[in-house]
Amino acid sequence: MVRLVFACLLMCLARAEPALASGSIPNVVDADTIYLNGERVRLQGIDAPETDQTCLNATGQPFKCGLEARTALETRFGNRPWTCRPFGKDRYDRTLAKCSVDGQDVARWLVREGWALAFRRYSTDYVQDETAARDAHSGLWKGSFIAPWDWRQRSPTSEVLGAKSVSIDASRALTGASAAPPSPSCVIKGNLRGKTCIYHIPTGRYYDRLDMANKATRRWFCSEADAQAAGCRRSKL
Repeated sequence: MVRLVFACLLMCLARAEPALASGSIPNVVDADTIYLNGERVRLQGIDAPETDQTCLNATGQPFKCGLEARTALETRFGNRPWTCRPFGKDRYDRTLAKCSVDGQDVARWLVREGWALAFRRYSTDYVQDETAARDAHSGLWKGSFIAPWDWRQRSPTSEVLGAKSVSIDASRALTGASAAPPSPSCVIKGNLRGKTCIYHIPTGRYYDRLDMANKATRRWFCSEADAQAAGCRRSKL
């Protein structure tokens, strides 16, 4: 009997997923993706704006909500040790994980503060937190925005979320890609062609030829790590 109990205990321990780089300080890529000890980690159950995504504030003015969401995450948790528990891989080979800092669920904080949405397609863990953020008009919910999963494949018919009163021009303002980078430090160009994403650095042969204006298939990235975390590969030329 004792041997049986001991064997069961060993099996349970073997099945348990180990913590990922417990006590390490991350490199924040965007509000839902980090590098932890060199490993790409995607926060499980949420989706946050891309670094080059534009939203509208409470007065209908555009702002770089992806950068602001990333800054909010860095300010709150960026310089503190994280503990992450993995749950597998996504299609970009990123480790899916739930992460905490001093016992606080990082993903829950992002959704509750309005800087990320519950990714209902994969999890319902943070739906109540999203409802609370929406009701409180927190973060993105102060104004208007397109859900990150729709923004990546945006079109003039993409649903606009946010404030009760949405400008008639909101869709036009939110669906185009900016010809200018979101910040002076985010100058890498991404070209999404079907299921393929290729990024170009400023010294690349085709960098200047890639038109970024008003194209949903274009992305700006702040670093090569940022582009690679999004599943893109570097241009060979």
